[in-house]
Amino acid sequence: MTRPSPYDRVALVRFAHQSIRKGSKSFSAASRLFDRETRERVWLLYAWCRACDDIADDQDHGRGRTRSADGGHAGLDPESRLATIRTLTELAIAGEQTGSRAFDALGQLLCEVPIPQVMLEDVIAGFELDAREWRPRSESDMLRYCYHVAGAVGVLMAAVMGVSCDENDPEAADTLDRACDLGLAFQLSNIVRDVWEDDANGRCYLPVEWLVEADIPPGEHTKPHYRARLVTIVARACALARGYEESSRAGAMRLPFRQRWAILAAANIYGGIGREVERLGAHAWDHRVSTSRLRKAEYLAAAWHEARGGIAPVLERPGLGRRDLMELARAD
Repeated sequence: MTRPSPYDRVALVRFAHQSIRKGSKSFSAASRLFDRETRERVWLLYAWCRACDDIADDQDHGRGRTRSADGGHAGLDPESRLATIRTLTELAIAGEQTGSRAFDALGQLLCEVPIPQVMLEDVIAGFELDAREWRPRSESDMLRYCYHVAGAVGVLMAAVMGVSCDENDPEAADTLDRACDLGLAFQLSNIVRDVWEDDANGRCYLPVEWLVEADIPPGEHTKPHYRARLVTIVARACALARGYEESSRAGAMRLPFRQRWAILAAANIYGGIGREVERLGAHAWDHRVSTSRLRKAEYLAAAWHEARGGIAPVLERPGLGRRDLMELARAD
């Protein structure tokens, strides 16, 4: 442990498990493949990420706008919600009781895993972009957003699984890059799946330049007469996601078997969402794309076979990578 814990770990792990079961059936299914220690630490990390997301959007586990049992923040403006996230996270980093089980979960995790503070700050920066109602103008803007809200979480996941955060270690740094790639792939799949839902909430994470190239006026991309053009844009995002997903597999194969299996299963499940959106084409948003239990089982089995196989080929990164996106973030 990096420091003594002032928390009730058993209660926090129980809370975190409930949080992931409620907030993400897909991630919950994949997390069961980890060894117990890694699994519990992943749940603790998830609880913090979920709580930050809910505070930022004034939601409860990504749904509705209701006050959760762990404390809601209804009525606060976006900047105040962001300040709440920062304050509670700083308390957790300091190893203090926060009054929130989700942020105490982060505090407990930091007692067990030496996570650099900058990695946490990169995740919070994603909520800051949403608080500013920031929208991506270019492909690099979109990928930068994906880095903050998912790629940086992938890096945290790698750290939780024991990957060194020493940037001077070439293999460790490349493994962190590949973990980021998987997060980028996940978020690109989320973006294409949630086009309609995001539009209803006044958001669009597809690059403005892509929409302009397709001759779609701002704010009109969900109109029926632009559906065919939107499908072309979404296919472009899906191609990016596939490239990042494949790149990530080389990093996953460096992990111990149970961790490797879990990460490859998650890649299959989330990658399947993007592939299904692309397959459905113009009908992708008739209903929210999800993954059935049977399909999840198939993905888990496929991941098991892949995890038992040989080393994945080291592929060239399909676009901007972690360190490129970190530089963009620092330059803003």
